[in-house]
Parts: sequence; C-alpha cells; structure tokens
Amino acid sequence: MRVCLASTSPARLMLLRQAGIEPVSLAPQVDEEAVIAAIESHEQRTLSPEEHVLVLARRKAADVAARLAADEPGFDGLVIGGDSMFELDGEILGKPHTPEVATARWHAMRGRTGVLHSGHSVFRLTPGAAPREAHAVAAASVSFVADATDAEIAAYVASGEPLQVAGAFTVDSLGGAFIERVEGDPSTVVGMSLSTVRALARELDVVWTDLWNTPTHS
Repeated sequence: MRVCLASTSPARLMLLRQAGIEPVSLAPQVDEEAVIAAIESHEQRTLSPEEHVLVLARRKAADVAARLAADEPGFDGLVIGGDSMFELDGEILGKPHTPEVATARWHAMRGRTGVLHSGHSVFRLTPGAAPREAHAVAAASVSFVADATDAEIAAYVASGEPLQVAGAFTVDSLGGAFIERVEGDPSTVVGMSLSTVRALARELDVVWTDLWNTPTHS
C-alpha cells in the first residue's frame, strides 16, 4: 500500500522513514493565513490552537488527496497531512522566520513549559471509491532548560535551525540539548505523532505494518 505525505517537511519525512515508511511527498497548495483569516472572519472569533492546526492539516491533506486522485486515479493508499504550532501562556507561536523574533522567543521560553499542538488528517484513497478521511489533534508539553545563556541562544539562532520551525525549536537536532523534558508522544514535537497517525489509519481499516515499505521492513 502506498503512502503520500502532504508536506515537504524534512522532519515529517524523517519520522515516516524511521517508522519503516518511504512516502512520496507532494506540497499542498494551501494559503494557510488566508484559510484561517476567512474562518475567523466568518465566525467572528479566534480559533483555538487545536482548531487552528486541525483545520490546516485537513485542508492540506484534502488538497493533495484531490490532486492525487485526479492525476493518479490508480493510487491505492494513504495521504497524510499535518500542521503544528506552539503555545506558550495562551499565545500561539508559529515559525519565527527572522533571527530577531527567534531570539526573543528563546529569551521568553527558557525555564518555562509550553504545549506543541499537532493536527493530523489521513485520507484513504481507493481506485473507484470515494475518499475517506480521519483526523485528530495530538499535544505534547515541552519544558526548556532555565540556564540557556544569551550566547548559547545567539549561537543556536545563528545556526538557522529555529527560523522555519513552529515555536523556534527542534527536539531532534541542535535544539534538543536545550529541552529538559517532553510529556506526551515525542514524535508530536518533531512534527507528527506516529501513534496518532497509526490510530487514524486503523480507523480507515489500514493495518500500520502493511505500510512498511523500506528495504529493511518490506
């Protein structure tokens, strides 16, 4: 059975590969800011972090699933989409993009605990049948060391790693040394909860081990 990752995230791709799955990857064509702005304007409220990541995960997966079904009608397998954001004291912290923002984030985060919210959407595509979808949100708390120095923060920001990741940190690379504790599925913090994706695949009558297709697992 084939797997398509509706993302170009290196972290999500790495997670699936480590789990024995070599997916194809397609970038979703979704204007994330416009999607959220339209919903919040229509409903006259601010979406919660859980709603935010789930809406975007579902939109991304749906976009790729629709294009894949049209371009490759014989595709038999799963499309997996995700979205993540970090919450600290009720404030949503997305990708910082600039060194200045990343530095300010780290000064605020050291010695404190926040929550990484990760939305998941899985589509089951079967030739000749209507697509089926299952979705869920996972969360994990992340506690940062209190003794990270200004110099260490500056060096980490200068590496460029935190600029394009939710919350301005990673747990599986350079940022890991500054994280004291993770409570919850650790893969959630990397970008996608594997246990959640497995549960969603099961809802769609797919056995997780049937997805193993790397040379050491196939």
